[in-house]
Amino acid sequence: MTLLLLDYAAVLVFALTGALVASRAQLDIVGFFFVGCLTAVGGGTIRDLLLARDPVFWIADPMPLLLASSAALVVFFTAHLLESRYRTILWLDAVALSVAVAAGAGVAQSLDQSPSIVLVMGVATGCFGGLMRDVVCNEVPLVLKQGELYVTAAFAGAGAALIASALSPHPLAPIVACMSTCFALRAGSLVFGWRLPVYRGRPPRR
Repeated sequence: MTLLLLDYAAVLVFALTGALVASRAQLDIVGFFFVGCLTAVGGGTIRDLLLARDPVFWIADPMPLLLASSAALVVFFTAHLLESRYRTILWLDAVALSVAVAAGAGVAQSLDQSPSIVLVMGVATGCFGGLMRDVVCNEVPLVLKQGELYVTAAFAGAGAALIASALSPHPLAPIVACMSTCFALRAGSLVFGWRLPVYRGRPPRR
């Protein structure tokens, strides 16, 4: 039940970010639904396909698509009220990333996958939905922005889940450790400008 609620929460918040990006691209209502749903279930779909979960979570349960569609509809009528849609997207995405990484890592752990697979599934669940959103809407993907603590935050969150599960028998310990670590790094990037070093080599010859 906990993992299901995490999936629902990630779907809802990611759908809000997808619909807000659709508003920046000035898409129609169908575009809002498409981008919202794509963002909401993209990462979880990749996770389930790689883990051979049958059926994929949103096919087994239609609630994620209902949540995503409802979120897209609400944003379609309210996005114009936001003073800074891009800033809102960044913070909602940070929340969604933290929840989705915890869900992805938790699903992999529940299937007794190795630590390396838990890390990969956490990152995949957290990052692929936003990547699809940005590519479809012709935005520079957050995961590829120079020095951005995005994939790093997801990786650290999944790693924290592994450490917490080894240290504590409480079922909520990995979730709390994952979400707090991931969000702290992502928030630090947004508030304090934390960045990774970027390559500064010579430009390629033509």
